[in-house]
Amino acid sequence: MGITVGMRDGALTVISPIDGTPAYEAGVKSEDIILKIDDKSTLNMTLDEAVGLMRGKPKTPISLTVVRKLESKPITIEIIRDIIKIESVKSKTIGKDILYLRVTSFDKNVTDSLTEIIKKSKDTKGIVLDLRNNPGGLLTQAIGVVDLFVDKGIIVSQKGRDSENEEVFNASYSNTLSRMPLVVLVNGGSASASEIVSGALQDHKRAILVGQKTFGKGSVQVVLPITSDKSEGIKLTIAKYYLPSGRTIQATGISPDIISYPGAAVQAPDMDFAIKEADLKKHLESELEKVDGKVKKVEKVKDKKGDDKVITEADALKDNQLKTGIDILKSLIITNK
Repeated sequence: MGITVGMRDGALTVISPIDGTPAYEAGVKSEDIILKIDDKSTLNMTLDEAVGLMRGKPKTPISLTVVRKLESKPITIEIIRDIIKIESVKSKTIGKDILYLRVTSFDKNVTDSLTEIIKKSKDTKGIVLDLRNNPGGLLTQAIGVVDLFVDKGIIVSQKGRDSENEEVFNASYSNTLSRMPLVVLVNGGSASASEIVSGALQDHKRAILVGQKTFGKGSVQVVLPITSDKSEGIKLTIAKYYLPSGRTIQATGISPDIISYPGAAVQAPDMDFAIKEADLKKHLESELEKVDGKVKKVEKVKDKKGDDKVITEADALKDNQLKTGIDILKSLIITNK
């Protein structure tokens, strides 16, 4: 099932839906609170118990009852379980000189994949890094991604009550791959490793963050055995992650530089009737001819099937956060000349 869940303030909460899965299509959103799994209440239920109930054989149904902000009553969502194959890095082009990079999770291949894509993109003048609904992953990969864009300084530090758990990770000049303008897209489903990446890039003033406040998962946890046969254990939070500026991610999240909400971008109204006074009479005559049926209607040419490696203007207009990011990046490219 294509969602990542976690505990937040004692409630079972959706961290992020994974794009393209049945769950995402069904309408599950980040920060939804799962109230029931089928007919079982999640109150006082542990995360492992909840995950155990949600997992099952592919093609079998499951019902989630969720509480969502601004909704007056709980919503029931029907989902079909399936095997989810995730491509962690996807790339597209926007226009002639903008590279769009979507990272869905931080698996072991993310840094290498981004490196390969960026090196191949010879004409790129700016990058949009999309970390929306990215639930995180490997810390090493988060550090590696930041290192591609930052040439010196702290990337992230790990601090706990015990000094043995303290560790600092720094950027290296030799690993820096790109210094071109960068915009990072984030939202409430961006958590853990994606918050480390976006927060570090923001602290180093290396990128402009666009979107909504992130989830706020910045703790280091370990599972320690409590029985001699290690059949039972306890999960402890031993440290927190801190960004280069010294701020913590845990429970606070990352606030973007530019707030942008999801949905379609606002467009200018239809300007077909925008005329000057000097053209008024002539224009109204043509409008009357349309009414009288004297003007032949011209059929609109249907768009050809889109290239899945290209984001068109029409595509961007369907995604307000992406459109905002593109507009900001274009400004950065101009000022960077």
